[in-house]
Amino acid sequence: MPTYRVLAILAACVLTPACSPAPAPEAAAPRPATPSPTSSAQGAAQGQAFAAAHCASCHGVARNSLSPIPQAPAFEVIVNTPGLTPQTLATWLRDSHNYPEMMNFEIAPEQLDSLSAYMLTLRNTR
Repeated sequence: MPTYRVLAILAACVLTPACSPAPAPEAAAPRPATPSPTSSAQGAAQGQAFAAAHCASCHGVARNSLSPIPQAPAFEVIVNTPGLTPQTLATWLRDSHNYPEMMNFEIAPEQLDSLSAYMLTLRNTR
C-alpha cells in the first residue's frame, strides 16, 4: 500500500469523530460545602445558647446590649469592625482569650463555628 494512502486513511480516521478516542471525562470540581439555611440557623441558635451561657458575664451578646465589663467588647461591636470576615472572626475568637492573667477562658474548637454564626447575625445590614 502506498505511503500516501496510509497517511490518507490515518488522517481520515483522526479527523472522523467516530475514530477519535473519547475525551477523558473532566473531573468535577469539588463543590464547596454550603450550609443549608436550616443548618445555618441551627448553628446560630447553638451559638446563641453558648454565648448566653459562657460569654454574657463579660460581653454584651445580644443586639443593642452593653457589656457588663466595659473592657470586653459587645458582640455587635466586634462583628461590625471594618474588614472583619467570617475567617478573621473565627481566628479572633480562637485567639482572643489567651491572656491567663486576665481571664481563664477558652472556646472549644467545635464551638467556634456556631458562635461565629450567631455573632454574624448581629451585623448591621446597612
